Amino acid sequence: MNIYVSDEGNTPEELLNAFERAAEMCLDREELSHENAEISLSFVNLDEIHVLNREYRGVDRPTDVLSFPMYESFEDIDDEMPYLLGDVVICMDKVESQAAEFGHSREREAVYLFTHSILHLLGYDHEEESDRKVMRGIEEEIMEEMKITR
Repeated sequence: MNIYVSDEGNTPEELLNAFERAAEMCLDREELSHENAEISLSFVNLDEIHVLNREYRGVDRPTDVLSFPMYESFEDIDDEMPYLLGDVVICMDKVESQAAEFGHSREREAVYLFTHSILHLLGYDHEEESDRKVMRGIEEEIMEEMKITR
């Protein structure tokens, strides 16, 4: 798996390793090989994510994470060839404030948001309550398996 990071060298290696492990676990759940998977990852500030959220989602406020999938459905992926799963944009200002609000580490919040975003890249959403429960369940299973707790 390759994760292409916009701020190369500025993100702690331990966090990038946790992101990679979380992404691999998400792909494993869908029985997709992660050997050829590629993900683009950008870190932005509140103003930048506000603009992106307004431009791409029509929501005029900052958010914590955005996902831009390359495929309509994970079933469209041919994992025998290199493939870009999509783009993940994380607002570290939100990571810090939400970690404080929820009383857990910045690492936990960042990995949780990254996992959430990877699931979106794989076609999951949380528009309906039943879908939200499924997605949240997977997120929590991954966090527990990684031993990144609240």
